[in-house]
Amino acid sequence: MTKKVLVLDAHPVDDTLNRHLALGYADAAKEAGHDVRLIKLSDMEFDPDFGQTHYSQTKPLEEDLEQFMLSIEWCDHFVMTVPMWWGGFPAKTKALFDRALMAGRAFDTRNRNFLGLPAPMLTGKSGRVLVTSDTPKVFQTLVYGNAFQNQIRKQILSFVGIKPAKFTWFAAAGKPKTGAVANWLNQAQKLGRAAA
Repeated sequence: MTKKVLVLDAHPVDDTLNRHLALGYADAAKEAGHDVRLIKLSDMEFDPDFGQTHYSQTKPLEEDLEQFMLSIEWCDHFVMTVPMWWGGFPAKTKALFDRALMAGRAFDTRNRNFLGLPAPMLTGKSGRVLVTSDTPKVFQTLVYGNAFQNQIRKQILSFVGIKPAKFTWFAAAGKPKTGAVANWLNQAQKLGRAAA
């Protein structure tokens, strides 16, 4: 079954391992017959500051943010390649979610579940996150309790309705072993062909 796939290269810098993983995934998905859109965070221009407003008085979305939202609403499967910096997102990546995933578009504050949480508005979509890091996966799990994955999966993607969200971890990305990058790109391509 073919899918509509949005691939976000969520690294704020242009020519990176994240870019190559995103391109590998996107190209393989296209070759397999999936409908693919690729967005590069490094190409996007927007004010990163949410400002001192409330949900009812938010800044209008700049064109790049509007195109991101139209694409995320369009897709069946959302894929993000992202580096982990200091245990979390790069600032521009976090700003993308702060500015774009707003009430009335990504979640509905007028309708709440039994826990009082807003109803998600981007339901019916699955997710895949390709994380590059210098922190080995086992260390991330045992020492940090998967904090970065939990933030992405539970507090962002699931909150707006994108689930399940699966993770693929690439480490140590700063000084990869011989052949590791080629292996990681093969993994990204394999996932792309399946749109998984």
